[in-house]
Amino acid sequence: MSHTATLDKSLLRSLDRLPFRTIAGYGAGDFAFNLAFSLSTAFLLYYYTDVAGISAAAVGTMFLVVRLWDAFADLLAGRLVDRTMTRWGKFRPFLMFGAVPLLFMSFLVFHVPTSLGGGEKLLYAYGTYAVLGLVYSLVNIPYGSLASAVTQSVHERAKLVAARAFGSAVGGVILTFVIGAQINGLKAQKKTIASPADLVAYQAAVQGVFTKITLTFIVVGTIAFLFTAWACRERVIRTQPRITIAETVATLRSNKPLAYLCGSSFFYLIGVFAVGGTTAFYAQYVLGNIGLVGIITLVNVGISLLITPLIPTIIDRFGKKNVFQYCGLFTVVGGVGLFLAPANMFWLVLLTLAVKGIGASLINTVMFGLEADTVEYGEWRTGQRSEGATYAIFSFTRKVTQSLGGAAGAWALAVGGYVAAGQANPNPVQPDSAIFAIKATIGLLPAAAALVAMLIFTRYPLNDTRFKQIRDETEARKLAAITAQDEDPESFITPDRAV
Repeated sequence: MSHTATLDKSLLRSLDRLPFRTIAGYGAGDFAFNLAFSLSTAFLLYYYTDVAGISAAAVGTMFLVVRLWDAFADLLAGRLVDRTMTRWGKFRPFLMFGAVPLLFMSFLVFHVPTSLGGGEKLLYAYGTYAVLGLVYSLVNIPYGSLASAVTQSVHERAKLVAARAFGSAVGGVILTFVIGAQINGLKAQKKTIASPADLVAYQAAVQGVFTKITLTFIVVGTIAFLFTAWACRERVIRTQPRITIAETVATLRSNKPLAYLCGSSFFYLIGVFAVGGTTAFYAQYVLGNIGLVGIITLVNVGISLLITPLIPTIIDRFGKKNVFQYCGLFTVVGGVGLFLAPANMFWLVLLTLAVKGIGASLINTVMFGLEADTVEYGEWRTGQRSEGATYAIFSFTRKVTQSLGGAAGAWALAVGGYVAAGQANPNPVQPDSAIFAIKATIGLLPAAAALVAMLIFTRYPLNDTRFKQIRDETEARKLAAITAQDEDPESFITPDRAV
């Protein structure tokens, strides 16, 4: 077989139907990430304030500072990925060797020593949370970048992002039900707190739950990460295994679709991340039962289990651009409805949560497919393929919104006059202003942010038809350039692809 025919066949492999193990393996990766990520998103604010005894205002500032640090750690990780090529490929080594450190840091974050004083506890929280963010970036950036290297098919990429969302939802639901159920079993004890000794006993019991869960996740998460590394191999050919920082900057500077995607995602995710830290407070102080966190998560996040299998079909029918553009309407309707829903009409609360959950599921799924497409756009414009830096910029945006969204939730509690449990007041009654702040954060803030996001995304220039044209032009250029060099086409296949 000629070099041209061999290489042409190799290039076409990037459009082949993916085996089920690859799709399942990619979903397992986000399942593993959510054992650490969703745990901190849903429970860290609650843990720091009501278990570790750190003030809400101090936690809000810490979330802002550390998550901004996380965002810059993403840029470092992206650059490291673009410089990496090993016998296992470009991305898998980070999953293989970073799994245990990542999950162990999650254990340390939820293990603030009770012997420390107030200032020492805050310092410990800053240190462990910052290291967790750094390790998370070093594993998550390669994982996110992997999708654009596994396939260039619009439909197959839709399967990958749907599997990712499904894995994330499974992790989030199991996580919340496991922890939520055990905290629910302790709620009777919390209601009977009448002295500092009772508070200490309650905090110790809740600490035991987090310790047991995070240790278990080290084992489960490591198995899931190793499955991802085994199942997901690179199929997209690259003419350069590594690119310089100047080439990376040139690629990013010309990538308009990435800029509009990041701008729109910034506002969508402000609302998403603000809600995550507020959910436990909404269940406890608005609905009057923290055990309802499990049901809220089942409806609001678990809706992804029903939606994600349909996403490839939805994308085939409407296109990623249109789906992302208009899915914010679900967030607007559901968010306003949730804010207005009376606490004693729980069926209405669940209905508005379901509507809002559809929007959040579509937003969080489709944006990853859009990001993968921007890699091809950057390569088409400059000739340089930079998965690591492109995903790092996208993830940088997500981390900044995580910082601002998480801080907004904590600051809203502080502005609303939220009273944290303490030895002087072990079972506080919250003022009406705090209840209003909780309801506004979980309902109105996501709705307003979604409106701004939809407006920004009207400028996004890359639909699925245009993407296919760009992809085909780029692959034709690769074929012509490599054939002209008259070299062995196997030399352009990454080690990971050749396995």
